[in-house]
Amino acid sequence: MCGILGSIDIKLSEEELDLIKHRGPDDSGLVSIPGPMHRLWLGHRRLSIVDLTAAGHQPMSSDCGNYTLIFNGEIYNHEEIRKTLNQQQFRGHSDTETILYALKENGIKAAEKFNGIFAFAFVDLIQQKLFIARDFFGVKPLYYSATTDGFLFSSELRPIKSIIKNISIDSNSLSTLLRLRYVPSPYTLYKNVYKVRSGHFIEVDLSVERIKPIEKALSSNDSKLFSGSFNDAVDQYKELFSASVKRQLMSDVEIGIMLSGGVDSAMVASIAANNGSQKTKAFTVGYDGKYASDEILDAQETASLLNLEHHIVKISNNDYHDLFAQCVEITEEPTATTSTIPFYYLSKLASEHVKVVLTGQGADEPLGGYFRYKEELLRQKLPNFVLDPFCSLVNNLPIKSEKIRRATQALPIRNDIERFDEAYSIFPYAQIEKLIGKSHNRSLEAIQYNYDLYKAKHLPHSALRMMKIDARMNLADDLLNYTDKISMHFALETRVPILDTELVSFIESLPLSYKVNLFKGKIVHKKNAEQILPGNIINRPKKDFKSPTNEWFRNDIGTIGDLLTQPNTKFATFFNRTEVNRTLELHKKGFNMEKQLYLLLSIYYWLEKS
Repeated sequence: MCGILGSIDIKLSEEELDLIKHRGPDDSGLVSIPGPMHRLWLGHRRLSIVDLTAAGHQPMSSDCGNYTLIFNGEIYNHEEIRKTLNQQQFRGHSDTETILYALKENGIKAAEKFNGIFAFAFVDLIQQKLFIARDFFGVKPLYYSATTDGFLFSSELRPIKSIIKNISIDSNSLSTLLRLRYVPSPYTLYKNVYKVRSGHFIEVDLSVERIKPIEKALSSNDSKLFSGSFNDAVDQYKELFSASVKRQLMSDVEIGIMLSGGVDSAMVASIAANNGSQKTKAFTVGYDGKYASDEILDAQETASLLNLEHHIVKISNNDYHDLFAQCVEITEEPTATTSTIPFYYLSKLASEHVKVVLTGQGADEPLGGYFRYKEELLRQKLPNFVLDPFCSLVNNLPIKSEKIRRATQALPIRNDIERFDEAYSIFPYAQIEKLIGKSHNRSLEAIQYNYDLYKAKHLPHSALRMMKIDARMNLADDLLNYTDKISMHFALETRVPILDTELVSFIESLPLSYKVNLFKGKIVHKKNAEQILPGNIINRPKKDFKSPTNEWFRNDIGTIGDLLTQPNTKFATFFNRTEVNRTLELHKKGFNMEKQLYLLLSIYYWLEKS
């Protein structure tokens, strides 16, 4: 796991590369590559995980000198890929060397076979091409910008912001953020700065004077519908799940586990512990006081059962507020997801013991673990003449649950894209208009793009369509984004075995009824868990890695209000203080507005730092 930085025609320095030093404190490299039309700079900061020797140093060039790679991530099937390549060219055993020569021999299409997490830049001087690419689920971030001076790309926004002068905020992206809780790729909150979409690459022709980045999708095979019985599916799922975790134990350093109280991380931990060479370390975060979201007791029970070396850290209300601004600075992009600060503590704790951790992230989206997939099932069961008046009635009641509000506003909408947009929404369009004076945003565009790219309309149920999009859009630009930024702030590599490409391909081939129904989610997943975990772990209530911000915000609403409604701040130049105060008042009255307030606070701190 590392950090990459590169450019065309924009000279890079060691100082700019050091802006991402936290991603790779073990080694660094910066090279300049001249060409007939353009000069390239490629920089790399290394966190040594596989092949700790100098053979893994980057930037890495082929023996002939015509091909150069900088790479962030891990390719778990690289040994299988290596067997298909010319063996005479290898000097070490790193996955970097494998993918360099795979790309040399097979071009960018070689990346379609990479089972792993990656962001890389590959220079082909024979074809005079630069390729930058991001993995299929967007686990690793990758930003880029084309300016009149040249082309920049980086694992993080910091170097790009440092180099590009007079960078400005994109108001359409700000509106999108208020709608979705994150800005979906390819956009960012800055004008002319973009994220590579998950499962995509950018191609730049170096043989022409004008730099013109072209975005293309990496091809992935459509999953063929599984035709076996449910028991057959469980057996095959068990094999693929186990193989995925074992693959991701690939490392020359110790690997730990981020352990929640839920079934997903427990399953990963069980397989890892049974296949490790030493007692596995597990890490859990919780809270001072009694909160329903605290997972320490549940995680302790799991750790004891699996014989894990368990480490915990607790957060207080004061800790939470003290770190808010710092976490926004680390993640570089505001979010309404309240788990960023607990994840900061969790990453810090883990980094004091190991350099790599496995997580249970990524199960809910492909396996139907969220309430919104059951909503999609419900709307198929209820005729419109029942659904429409029922939702209209509920929407006119003073319902204080955000989950119910979103559900009843989304359910009657006939069009998939518009309904998904409503189901994801944080703020309604009318309120966004009042907050910042405009509601035009890119949420519908982003959903439509992914809907078309992954041929969602051909899937037999709207729940499957939503799950397909969520696994590639919501994950990449929200949960996985903050996971990467915060963990890499502590030079900690996080791996996501449940997002193994072979495993997800199989999951997406399964009938909907094998994954979710009106009463249960992740059905095949939990059936497999029954073979390795007791029922009390499998059937624990889902806590979603939540933090108790609802209660904390209610106790500190005055302090929050003072921040968000004070004049003469950058926040005040964008936001209508009267409308912000309305959100605060609703929370005071018992309506759960924690996500909305968390997002507004995130934007406040982000603007103050930008």
